[in-house]
Amino acid sequence: MKALLGSGGFRTEERRAIYVQAMQRHFGDIERILFIPWALHDHDRYVNLMIENGLHAGYRLEGIHTFDDPCDAIERCDGIYIGGGNTFRLTADLHRTGVMSTIRKRVREGLPYMGVSAGTNVACPTMQTTNDMPITMPDSFETLGLVPFQVNAHYFNGQTMVQLGEELIEHCGETRDDRIREFHEMNDTTVVGLWEGGFLDIQDESIELLGSAARIFNKGTDPVDVTSGDDLSSLINSSS
Repeated sequence: MKALLGSGGFRTEERRAIYVQAMQRHFGDIERILFIPWALHDHDRYVNLMIENGLHAGYRLEGIHTFDDPCDAIERCDGIYIGGGNTFRLTADLHRTGVMSTIRKRVREGLPYMGVSAGTNVACPTMQTTNDMPITMPDSFETLGLVPFQVNAHYFNGQTMVQLGEELIEHCGETRDDRIREFHEMNDTTVVGLWEGGFLDIQDESIELLGSAARIFNKGTDPVDVTSGDDLSSLINSSS
């Protein structure tokens, strides 16, 4: 299986360069990629923004919403990319259109998959480690299950700082670590907290971290911090 899972935050030149290099290495010499823009409301604008901002990496992005039969489009494509946005909206459409099993089958057969933010969340067994607001209710929180672990995209550790006048003060709200601990109070699955600008490059059993740091949370043990270039496969709880 080939999967490239990104957190997001590709707004600096350095991060965009890593993004383009990773995407081109992942998809290789194919020409067209089926892009799923369902995490945002305006699908045409989403595809256009990807192109305008250079986030197509030179490939032709074809929005799945332009096809009459989304399952057939998935069966015929050479690569698939699910973009970011609201994970509840995206998951609801994946269930509504009936494409979940088709994507899962094709990726397990070797179709290269790329996800960013919400597209990374839905590659996991469930969408239960998203940060998004529940703006709609999907039929189920179950997602593609391409990987045996969860990802918390846009992860950062510590407190959020807010500006009050010219002073920075702690927000004093829940941290991402707090919320992941809550997840592990009711679930056993490993969670990868993926910093902005980062990717998980998954090639069969290998899981390499690219571009940023990450933190690995296994239930009942202290989290482990990892850096770009590390192989995370040994840190994923095999019972997850």
